[in-house]
Amino acid sequence: MDSNTKDRQDDGRQITWHRMDITRERREQLLGQKAAVIWLTGLSGSGKSTLANALEQELAAKGRHTMLLDGDNVRFGLNKDLGFSKEDRVENIRRIAETAKLMNDAGLIVLSSFISPYRVDRLAARTIIGDAFIEVYVSTPIEECEKRDVKGLYRAARKGQIAEFTGITSAYEAPEHPEITIDTSKAEIKECVCVLLAELEKYGI
Repeated sequence: MDSNTKDRQDDGRQITWHRMDITRERREQLLGQKAAVIWLTGLSGSGKSTLANALEQELAAKGRHTMLLDGDNVRFGLNKDLGFSKEDRVENIRRIAETAKLMNDAGLIVLSSFISPYRVDRLAARTIIGDAFIEVYVSTPIEECEKRDVKGLYRAARKGQIAEFTGITSAYEAPEHPEITIDTSKAEIKECVCVLLAELEKYGI
């Protein structure tokens, strides 16, 4: 077997992984940046998407090459066949992690905004993505999330109109050792972004 390849079994088929000559490191050099996956996790209404969008704007202004993966948006395409059962949530996060890794390998800074409620799934995402994974816990309290409730989801969940709703009828397991923690109820989004940028500089982003 070629020293640049390795055998791997998948679904009973014999497939071969080919190592390519242009690596993530080479693409990072071409783009002039360090690739990363900034994984924002938190309750619905915690400010993840707003924060990720504002952070991406600042990174773009600095000349960084980015891609934002948002929980709702991804369900319109890649994951439109998935529901919100525990099994589907697991598969949702697995697909996102694999997608983020591919974008990472292209040298991009990926912002991933997903509730991703289970620690084991976030650990699986970290394992898939590797050392580029940076977990950001958006720790906004559920009381504040319910006050915002723009979509009326918490009200519907408390009335029993939505099953498997995180924080009400389905558990959210907060990160135990996130790289960064931020609470959007304690500061304006612009200030939160400044804090994130300062923290990300420590990781070379």
